[in-house]
Amino acid sequence: MQVISTIAALRERLAQSASLAFVPTMGNLHEGHIELVRQARSHAECVVVSIFVNPLQFGPSEDFDEYPRTLDADCAKLDGLADVVFAPAVNEMYAQQQTMFLELPPIANELCGAARPGHFRGMATVVLKLLNIVQPQVALFGKKDYQQLHIIRQMVTQMNLPILIVGGETVRAADGLALSSRNQYLTVSERSEATFLQQTLSNMQQEVLAGWRNYAELEAVAVAALAKRGWQVDYVSVRKRFTLRQAERSDHDLLVLAAARLGATRLIDNLEIDIE
Repeated sequence: MQVISTIAALRERLAQSASLAFVPTMGNLHEGHIELVRQARSHAECVVVSIFVNPLQFGPSEDFDEYPRTLDADCAKLDGLADVVFAPAVNEMYAQQQTMFLELPPIANELCGAARPGHFRGMATVVLKLLNIVQPQVALFGKKDYQQLHIIRQMVTQMNLPILIVGGETVRAADGLALSSRNQYLTVSERSEATFLQQTLSNMQQEVLAGWRNYAELEAVAVAALAKRGWQVDYVSVRKRFTLRQAERSDHDLLVLAAARLGATRLIDNLEIDIE
């Protein structure tokens, strides 16, 4: 496995490969990332993983400086699974001040976009840069960040990029908590409470499958249940799975999403719902 830090060296290395599968990450890798890398192997002969903490997708009061950088440990986990790790410095990815940005769809300003203004613009910018640098045939992203996955798919389609975007299933701890690099911020008591977010979504999923179709009421009940236990809720929402628009009674392919803070830690999760 090679660790490469410059765009020029990466392009020289990747020119030797007939097919490429790419997994972009911000590092501090957990089993969710590793599962995406394992899946990537089935798509191409060369697997590339990027590790880059992107400053453009962090707000002024967010955790960019504190976000864990664990490159040596990450590379140890990837050894034997990835062929190339691309770990650029910020001035390699942004050699000039970034003044050009995509115009994102309205959904980028809803859900997590409403709570984190500018986040998806920064995310789309770095993903487009990375896709242009690596030029893979396949790129893999986790479904835990479902809104991110949706925006990336739209970007690839509308910009006519010849790349298949694969969504990997959310990997969870034994108690149901979705794996996240930010889980390590949780205190012991918060870690125990954190499972309630997934339990809330699971309860909503079961209610919908049992016939509850007043989604605004269902969302309000979930928000109240979380708030009662001390969560600061950004949103709980039932959406159409393939467009992320507000769900209607007649819809069959749904997604229930939530984002909420537990102490200083912001957690997100979602569950798919298939109505027969």
